[in-house]
Amino acid sequence: MESTIVNFLTEGPEHGRCTILLAHGAGAPMDSPSMEAASAALAAEGFRVVRFEFSHMASRRSEAGRKPPPRAEKLIPEYRAALAALGRTGPLMIGGKSMGGRVASMVADELYAAGAITGLLCLGYPFHPPGKPEQLRTQHLAGIATPALIVQGARDAFGSRDEVSGYQLSPNIEIVWLEDGDHDLKPRKASGFSASDHMAAMAASVRRWLER
Repeated sequence: MESTIVNFLTEGPEHGRCTILLAHGAGAPMDSPSMEAASAALAAEGFRVVRFEFSHMASRRSEAGRKPPPRAEKLIPEYRAALAALGRTGPLMIGGKSMGGRVASMVADELYAAGAITGLLCLGYPFHPPGKPEQLRTQHLAGIATPALIVQGARDAFGSRDEVSGYQLSPNIEIVWLEDGDHDLKPRKASGFSASDHMAAMAASVRRWLER
């Protein structure tokens, strides 16, 4: 399994304020437009951002062809392998977009307890499948000990502000809401906000949160 994770995309200063390891979502690769935009915004705030791909997504770049994403739990060994391959010293935060953030949240506490990471960053957490609010993916979030920041679009189909307000979440989780943002944090044109505005706000929120 570990040999499947070999490629990283790195952006930002080599000796930035913190390294952030990010995994992609279930349906888009590490160089998707949303991942590119998020990484660029974080790099502009002085973070070193490192992205990687799970093997099912990396296979789409080869003759192996398209493979469906496995259950998030099945990707935990791959996330651990990415951390081992990174071999980073200094402050490190883990996280990801959607499913990538969910997988990171499943390994965060063991790494935080060991002093290996400073926190968790989830961009568009998939609280439930779209249209299925009863199928919550929050059980482990109720007791998570790792300081965590979730940046969520207010109208995210995977968990809107109205829905998430009723969830039982750990006090160690802080949520930043981006007005009219969707699952990629993008607002509609009529909202008066732009995608670049929201990405900049996301990155600034991460900086302020880490400083606290």
